[in-house]
Amino acid sequence: MGGVSRTGDIVSFGPFRLAAAERLLLKDDAPVAIGGRAFDILIALTERAGQVVSARELIDLVWPDVTVEEANLRVNIAVLRKALGESKGGVRYIVNVPGRGYSFVAAIGRAAADDARPLAAAGTRPQSLPALPGFLVGRGEAVAILSAALGSRRFVSVVGPGGIGKTTVAVAVAHALREDFGDDSVCFVDLGSLTDPADVPSAIASALGCFVQGPDPEPYIRTFLAGKRILIVLDNCEHVIAAAAPLAERLFRGAPSLHLLITSREALRVAGESVHLLTPLDSPPDDAPSAAAALASPAVQLFMEKAGASGYEAELSDAEAPIVAKICRRLDGVALAIELVASRVGAYGIGGTADLLDRGAELLLPGRRSALPRHQSLQAMLDWSFRLLSPDEQRILARLSVFAGPFTLAAAQAVVGDGGAANAIAGLVDKSLIWLSSASEPAYCRLLDTTRAYAAARLAESGEADAMARRHALYFVGFLKSAADASAFDGRNGAVHAPLMGNVRKALAWSFSAAGDRAIGIDLAAKATPLFLEFSLFAESQQWCERALAALRDGDRGTYRELDIQEALAMSSMYAIGKIDDVTAAIERGLALCESLGDGRRQLNLLASLNVVLTRRGDFDGVLAVAKRHAALAEATGGAAEKVLAEWMLGTSYHQIGDQAAALRHCELGFELASVIIHARFNLFYETRTRFTFARALWLCGFPDRGCKVALAAIGEAARHSDHLTYCAALVHSIPVLLWSGDHARAAEPIESAIAQAGKYSLPTFRILALALKGEHMLGGDDSASGVEILRGALEAMIADQYNVVRSPTARALAEGLLLLGRPDEALTVIDEEIARAGQVGEVWWLPVLRRTRGEILLALPRPDAAAAEDALRRAIDLARAQSALSWELRAAIPLARLWSQHGRAKEARAMLQGVYRQFTEGFETVNLVAARALLADIGAAN
Repeated sequence: MGGVSRTGDIVSFGPFRLAAAERLLLKDDAPVAIGGRAFDILIALTERAGQVVSARELIDLVWPDVTVEEANLRVNIAVLRKALGESKGGVRYIVNVPGRGYSFVAAIGRAAADDARPLAAAGTRPQSLPALPGFLVGRGEAVAILSAALGSRRFVSVVGPGGIGKTTVAVAVAHALREDFGDDSVCFVDLGSLTDPADVPSAIASALGCFVQGPDPEPYIRTFLAGKRILIVLDNCEHVIAAAAPLAERLFRGAPSLHLLITSREALRVAGESVHLLTPLDSPPDDAPSAAAALASPAVQLFMEKAGASGYEAELSDAEAPIVAKICRRLDGVALAIELVASRVGAYGIGGTADLLDRGAELLLPGRRSALPRHQSLQAMLDWSFRLLSPDEQRILARLSVFAGPFTLAAAQAVVGDGGAANAIAGLVDKSLIWLSSASEPAYCRLLDTTRAYAAARLAESGEADAMARRHALYFVGFLKSAADASAFDGRNGAVHAPLMGNVRKALAWSFSAAGDRAIGIDLAAKATPLFLEFSLFAESQQWCERALAALRDGDRGTYRELDIQEALAMSSMYAIGKIDDVTAAIERGLALCESLGDGRRQLNLLASLNVVLTRRGDFDGVLAVAKRHAALAEATGGAAEKVLAEWMLGTSYHQIGDQAAALRHCELGFELASVIIHARFNLFYETRTRFTFARALWLCGFPDRGCKVALAAIGEAARHSDHLTYCAALVHSIPVLLWSGDHARAAEPIESAIAQAGKYSLPTFRILALALKGEHMLGGDDSASGVEILRGALEAMIADQYNVVRSPTARALAEGLLLLGRPDEALTVIDEEIARAGQVGEVWWLPVLRRTRGEILLALPRPDAAAAEDALRRAIDLARAQSALSWELRAAIPLARLWSQHGRAKEARAMLQGVYRQFTEGFETVNLVAARALLADIGAAN
């Protein structure tokens, strides 16, 4: 950059030599890949070695006339330290002097460039070897692996799609090995300009400087190579592979000291060859949170370097980091694609360049005029590759563009509908136009996005686009039906099913488009619902189901086709915001269809969904009635698995109405029945729901240690799977058990996880619950006021969303928080309003804690009302006892015993509290039992 002085000196330190004028850093004579800004910082610091250079000075030197934050400097200093290997062996070159700046502390030597040892080994640089790339990013490991492989195996092919950087890596390897082989023993042969495969031997002979006297150069090449230890790089072999492959094999076998490095879009497939598949540059994940995080990926580093070369002078900001990350992912980390797109940033900016891509411009963006014609645009590169294919391969590649994202070989053969598809696909894999992942079962294929866009244009030209889209959609209807029949979508197979998502979305979009077939769309929307739900995509699934329902013909009303959609809509809408009445109506319509069609299995599914919806609404009488209806139907028509689910549903329902003994009994019976079913796989959501219900019932019935253990196990089990809703549900409904036990330390991390997960996966209801838990967790700490405001906001959101199942505990926590802040009158208003609401809707489950809280508030008023407080606490104890909720009984007994003791009734207080305390067999270190034990000791000491 203009602010950094350039010197012709060679600077030496440790194993490094730095040539500023050549912008070259070597370590033990091997080039070190380093970004442009980090390179400028190194020059600035070595020029003033031993001095402290302030951060401001460095910024002015490296970023002249550009306003950047000091964070950018710190990021580049970190990159520089990593390149110098400071973390290894305690070596330090750059130190931070707090409050002052940075200093280069290693001993350095300087020599004029003319006097210094050459930066490469002695000898004449071969004219055939291209210059070392000025910016080699993300390929250091590949260069090291290939350099080692060439030493041991002698014959290595670098294989990958066009533009991925094969030539760049091969050139870097050749430079890295020049000192080992000698400058005159490294030969680079560019076969890209050849049009006739017969010219390959002549091109090699010419690059070697081999004198040829006859029409066949090969004998002269072999004579020239005899006894010589030499490295030959054959670059761009794919279009002349028929001649290059056998010649390379013969030369390799005939010259024991010959080392061959090949670059090609497909392997030569000859004896002696070792293949190295060059993968795309790593791109940031979807949720790269900052510029620093994005710049940790090689793809973004390359993008920003090329953007800078195009005239873009700004540093990457946190706001633009996700845009660049998305661009790099869209370009699949292909180096040429990134370079071409980044070259537009100087003119259009980052946002404008992203808009260009959204308009489909990536294939036509021009590159460097000096580049080979096939590298001057992605269109040209892909035209080059396409022309090398056989007619069958060209036709199959175009048809495969109908897939969005990964697809299996079985799907490809079914959709493209061609007898020669298998051989053509194998050829396309060999030519790096299809990526094949064998790490999973089944193996998945994928076209790079740029290749797919090109192939889609070819498909449109062929006139087959609509026919392929129809076959694609019909295939996934059948596939999803088979998967559902096999109960594959149980919440535990997210990693296996994730590759389906892009194809299913594309098939749905086509089906409901003007050119599509709505009948296919209706079937597809119903069959796709379990897949969407496995990834907690409720809103998206609901939208497709609503479109399908609107598209039903009159003749389909009252049939299984309508039932399919109604059932799918009911499942999709259970956690939709503010639509409980609509969801209930959809479920009831589905149940009516089940009755008329005599479909008991689906009736069981819909009753299970209705049970969840009514729980959310807070209709606890309705919850139990539905559970009993489900149990009766399961007993009459269901199998062993349906009976397990019926017991679990009864357990959760009895828990909701406040019969904790029955809840415990049914949960335990359900798990007992499940344990004897061989190879049983139950729905993950309902199983997890029962686990956290079981944990809560254990705690309430007086088993706090077991309750906490089961709660943590429920969270851990849910975390093992990709069902985000189930994981959030496990968190927000298990965390209270930890809070009830006073284990705030172990609750802190799960609360933050719940907030993050609910936000990340767009689960607003669970985010409200998680925030309420966070507010409760904050009470009694240094920021109780903020906790109260969080609780107030969560309560208002629950009221607006009709999410009544946890409204009472949130109101109770808010009242307790107001009491902590010395606002008992406000606390009393909140708790009285909630008690009144619970009475109106027949909600009895939370009444023991609401009454207990009211009693404690009455005692904290400026003029305490002891009589009313005693009445509230007695009623709380009676209600808890009626629910078999021993732990809640103890919580109400503690303030009542304290009240009696203060009013001369110590003996009665001690007898009452001790009677409750002695019923516990565990949990003696939990907060309530510790408090009860301390109070009993105080009462005893006072008497």
